[in-house]
Parts: sequence; structure tokens; C-alpha cells
Amino acid sequence: MFTVRPVTSLFSRYAVASLLACGLIGCASLTRMPSTPALRLAPATLGKELSVAQHLDIEFAGQVRGVDALLEVDATQTRLAVLQLGQTVARLSWDGQTLDESLAPGWPRYISGEQVLTDLQYVWWPRAQIQAALPDGWTLRDEPPRRTLLHDGQLVLDMQSTGDGVIDMRHLDTGYRVRIRTQGDQPEFAAP
Repeated sequence: MFTVRPVTSLFSRYAVASLLACGLIGCASLTRMPSTPALRLAPATLGKELSVAQHLDIEFAGQVRGVDALLEVDATQTRLAVLQLGQTVARLSWDGQTLDESLAPGWPRYISGEQVLTDLQYVWWPRAQIQAALPDGWTLRDEPPRRTLLHDGQLVLDMQSTGDGVIDMRHLDTGYRVRIRTQGDQPEFAAP
């Protein structure tokens, strides 16, 4: 169940279109490697409250774009706001049952709220919760400061803490990379 509502604030369509053409935190497979399985973990399974401000540098096809993201999680709700040039371009809310999206005009259809939620959960949720939700053949490994997702032994998703609140996330299945600079809490795999 997805509800899509347009964001009504004014902003530069060119900036949003160029950013989103690169992919935000998730995008459709561009190759035939296995795609990362979608996660639908309840907010309470994070096991704590979380409130972080993040800056994302998205690299795809030789271009780099940046956005800011505000993420909040409590026992009942996961909320994400994505901003570019000071304007909200996307909002996501997940209560464990329903995913609500508010998207700016020009938001590409291939970047689904479900993929954004999935990427957030791969970075922030405990390994045991994710592993329990994965289909057969998929393995999530934590080797601090690194977390990897493998399909039948083949690396598909690589996340590494490079220090100073930076997580480098590489999707080998889609060919894009996201550098996440986080102010506040850090994912459990990033702990020394």
C-alpha cells in the first residue's frame, strides 16, 4: 500500500531532476546481478529511538550530487525528509504496515519509497533483524567497521564506515555509490 502525494513547495525542477537521475538512496537494477531484497522491518525492531541529520553525496555514471536528509525512528514510526537547495523533495513515513510517500513533481518513478526504506534499514537496523528477514541464499555480515550483503557468496551491497561519521555505501547491483555523512548516532556496524 503506497500513498503518493506531491510536495507543494517551490524548487528548481532541474536540480531535482538531475539529482534523482543519479538515484537517491536506491534505484532500479541496471544490471542483471541479484537486486537487494526489500526489507519491511517494523520501526520497533531497530531497538532504540534515532534522530540523525545526514548529508548524502550520490555518485552515479561519473556524476556526484548532494542532498540533506533528516531521519527519525521511534517505536511506532520511521520518518525521512529529503532536502535539496533548502526545499523538501521527498518525505517518507513507515509505521510497520503502511508506507506513505510525499514526492516532489519530477521525482523519478524508478526510485521507490520501498527501496529508500530498504537502504535505510540495511544501514541502521541490527544485523540479526535483517538476517531473519532475508530470503534463502542471502547473508548479511558485520565485520566492523564494515557490513556486507551477499547472495550465494557474491557481494551485492557493501557498506563501510570510513570514520568521522561517514558511511560509504556501494550497490554493486546498480552501480551507484552513496557517501553518508551523519551527525549524531552511528550504525552498529560502524562501532570500533
